[in-house]
Amino acid sequence: MITVTFKTNGNLICGFTVSGHSDYAQEGSDIVCAAVSSAVIMSANTITEVQHINADVTESDGFVNLNLSKSDAEKSRDILGGLRLHLTALSEQYSKDIKVKITEV
Repeated sequence: MITVTFKTNGNLICGFTVSGHSDYAQEGSDIVCAAVSSAVIMSANTITEVQHINADVTESDGFVNLNLSKSDAEKSRDILGGLRLHLTALSEQYSKDIKVKITEV
């Protein structure tokens, strides 16, 4: 299962952690994993490469962690809000494969 944890400070998303594998299908054919991976990488790249925000990003196989300062989280509010909506919708459609959590930090 893929677990997504959005880290919040009040109503502000200040980061996220994505870990695990969906096991929906074989590697290379797993549409759930592809959808989550694509959305997460696009969001992280938009924050770091388009907005030029120096986010703390860690990536490895089946794991992505991104943390932002409060001021940078404000600048990335729409991107992170869109990612949360997208992954929440996927978790509703593929509830056995994705779990989305919100954690106050």
